[in-house]
Amino acid sequence: MAEVLFRDNDIVIARDEHGVPCVDGPDERAMYWGMGWVHGTDRAMQMLLMRILGRGELSLLDGSDGNLAVDTFFRRMNWSGGAAEQAYGLSDRARRMIGAYCQGVNAALSRRIPWELRVAGYRHRPWTASDSVVLNRMTGYLTLAQSQGEIERLLVEMAQAGVSRDKLEELFPGQLEGLDETILLVKLGERLVPAELFGLPGAPRAMASNNWVVAGTKTASGKPILANDPHLEVNRLPNVWCEIALRTPVRWAVGVTMPGLPGVLIGRNPDLAWGATYTFMDGTDSWMERCKEGRYERAGAWERFRERREIIARRGRSPTTVTFHENDHGVLDGDPHVAGVYLATRWSSACAGARSLNAICDMWSAASVEEGQRILGSIETAWNWVLADRQGSIGYQMSGLMPLRRDGVSGLVPLPGWDPENDWRGFADAVDLPRAIHPEQGFFVTANNDLNPWGKRKPINAPMGSYRAERIAMLLENRDRLTSDDMRRMQMDLYSLQAERFMDILNPLLPDTAQGKILARWDRCYGPDSEGAWLFEQWYRALFVHVFGKSGVGVAFAEHVRNETGIFADFYATFDRVLLKERSAWFGSRGRDEVYRDTAAAALDVPIQRWGDVQKLTLKHLILGGKLPMWAGFDHGPVVLPGGRATIHQGQIYRSGGRDTSFAPSVRLVMDLADAHIQTALIGGPSERRFSRWYLSGLEGWQRGELKRLGPR
Repeated sequence: MAEVLFRDNDIVIARDEHGVPCVDGPDERAMYWGMGWVHGTDRAMQMLLMRILGRGELSLLDGSDGNLAVDTFFRRMNWSGGAAEQAYGLSDRARRMIGAYCQGVNAALSRRIPWELRVAGYRHRPWTASDSVVLNRMTGYLTLAQSQGEIERLLVEMAQAGVSRDKLEELFPGQLEGLDETILLVKLGERLVPAELFGLPGAPRAMASNNWVVAGTKTASGKPILANDPHLEVNRLPNVWCEIALRTPVRWAVGVTMPGLPGVLIGRNPDLAWGATYTFMDGTDSWMERCKEGRYERAGAWERFRERREIIARRGRSPTTVTFHENDHGVLDGDPHVAGVYLATRWSSACAGARSLNAICDMWSAASVEEGQRILGSIETAWNWVLADRQGSIGYQMSGLMPLRRDGVSGLVPLPGWDPENDWRGFADAVDLPRAIHPEQGFFVTANNDLNPWGKRKPINAPMGSYRAERIAMLLENRDRLTSDDMRRMQMDLYSLQAERFMDILNPLLPDTAQGKILARWDRCYGPDSEGAWLFEQWYRALFVHVFGKSGVGVAFAEHVRNETGIFADFYATFDRVLLKERSAWFGSRGRDEVYRDTAAAALDVPIQRWGDVQKLTLKHLILGGKLPMWAGFDHGPVVLPGGRATIHQGQIYRSGGRDTSFAPSVRLVMDLADAHIQTALIGGPSERRFSRWYLSGLEGWQRGELKRLGPR
């Protein structure tokens, strides 16, 4: 029997046998009210913590210097700036639906504010549409667009470390237009994102994902099948996602939502299914600004920066005033009163709001792939959307505000801000971004790879590797009568094409040792019991430091990039471009085989371990994680994470900002349009409440690779 959570005025909210909330009501407005009520009931701590972060108000709970750094970052991004105005720009329909959503949230919060926040001194105020605007901006930037800023910052630091132009060209071929000696004069300030930010799991960390859609001509059901498994940070409780089913007498939707954002972000309605991955669109640019006496040079004249003063209230301490200097190129990383060259950085989607929320609401009634492309293409943040409809169409659409730059400029290199020719010239139309409908091959795959060939515009300049996308395509292209279970097995696939390509070269160069023989026999799969996967990773990580450290930026810098940043995890294909070459300036006078042989001899001279011995993580409570003993049950682990950086079932564990984090399938979804259900597996559970039986209810099924059924009835 279903567990009824709420019943009033024809709205019934109940949990199904998996604990997933199901909202039944008379109309669409009731659905949004019920969704808000579910978020405010099951995930209040998560969404309120996100609002605190996004508005730069963490110091109200704890006035520490670390929290001040976090608040300063969020105030610098200014995501709350103009949020109310964006909310006023909503369509009439979206305004009604989001208004109902906020009412539902506030009805739930009027019953209970999470005790974890009350103990911390949180003072509540009602949830508003502008709060959802702030969260929309946050989720489109953190570790997504932000990663593009980091690779651009890495380019600057490498140039300033003396890395030669020919070496940089090997890493970033054809993308260095505008790079000159001026970059050596740039004074770099703090990291783009302060290290303290990564100590806050409340901020969603998203990155790699897979999605693919298969035409009915290749499926057993004769209808399209869509699969999606967003790869986010999974060592957190609760999960980023909240599953839900919404049902009126005439229409329904089921899928995953994100608390604070009104709408089904990945899922389906009776007619259309959609799934998302991140695009790696370059929407973050920096300009070099020549500054003195609080001014910057512009077309031969000196102009004043706009000054934005933010007062950060701090619990137990006096308020701190922070001043940001801005121009049309973004926020300056430095003090313009101290003469020098600094970077000003701008993210194209920083003012995202009404268009994105309008689109999310419109997907409730979208009925075809073409309609879905039009709606999702209007979203201001950068995503790869695959779509399928019950009529048999499949398609793909990229969204996001792609800056239009002068000819020949990729956006990777900071250009002189004093030359107006280097300014942005508007944004690309969505129909010119990569997109497809009825692809000839009968399927379409995205896995954070380079999708530029599918568009009139080329928005991507630093994608992740193509290994996952290629592996998915290999498993699809020569098969027919595919089923949902085939998709489930693919989502659990642990074979690495990256390892295959390196091992094809390394195999004859391996030392004649026990370790060398194990690696030679390795099946290229990253299963928990694999000794070969562990040995390969010892060598691959050593190879990275040897090549880019000893002949480039220095061993200490290379080790820091490898061990303490997300750059190595995100942009490994950029480095593989060099490491797989037979000859490279990075190898010096030696050839690739000699470099491989020498690094293998040293790196493999270690005691043998299994991949599962090191692939362990603890799922930590958002606020109390690591602060209470394990027996208290707020944290859970260790959990063994199969997979590697280049397997379909990605399983990356790495450090960033001094803490362990992860990329792995946070939720798995499979949708056969012949069926009125979807199949999912969520790592965690529906509720964030430690003493709810739904706190960790989905974990075991997720670990076993099982999928549960969710549907409208």
